Amino acid sequence: MAAASTKEFPYEYIFKYIIIGDMGVGKSCLLHQFTENKFIPDSPHTIGVEFGTRIIELGSKKIKLQIWDTAGQERFRAVTRSYYRGAAGALLVYDITRRQTFNHLTSWLTDARNMTNPNTVIMLIGNKRDLEAQRDVTYEEANKFAEENGLIFIETSAKTGQNVEDAFLKTASMIFQCVQDGSVDLATEGGGITQRPGGNGGSSVSPTTAAPAPAGGGCSC
Repeated sequence: MAAASTKEFPYEYIFKYIIIGDMGVGKSCLLHQFTENKFIPDSPHTIGVEFGTRIIELGSKKIKLQIWDTAGQERFRAVTRSYYRGAAGALLVYDITRRQTFNHLTSWLTDARNMTNPNTVIMLIGNKRDLEAQRDVTYEEANKFAEENGLIFIETSAKTGQNVEDAFLKTASMIFQCVQDGSVDLATEGGGITQRPGGNGGSSVSPTTAAPAPAGGGCSC
């Protein structure tokens, strides 16, 4: 029975992520770069939500990241807000070349704080780092916003892959630290963290194993 359980669950924990931010900031591109190691240019905007997974390793533990990419259009906000609940990690994304997307961060952050739990790890991501010549938001002002709001901050490029791994893995590491230090009660529903029975995993699972997200949307990067 133990062998069957390990085969069924080649990971010990599931961490639920949400990716939020304005339309066209590159949320879906970040998801695809992390889960499939590819960039999809000129893909249509996400309708509702898109989903992807990847199994990573933190120390000796295998962890499945369950990632929900939400639509940025205002007309979908009522629908996508329901996916905030039970998120262990939230990636709050803006486009460094479009100041308007940075100006809207307060609204997105308010939603995230109101609808997730107090232990949710929130990372601020300035995407499209490859378009430095078109930068409209400085690193310094974004870093100040992050510090004032208690967020982790990183700049990424979903196109080149720069810092994309770091964004997801650092968030996972901080969530896992909460598990280890006991600040998260795994018995409580809605925390975004699930512990699987017998999920120590087999050696065949690589930290770069990716499960493709289902079709239905992308982003304008």
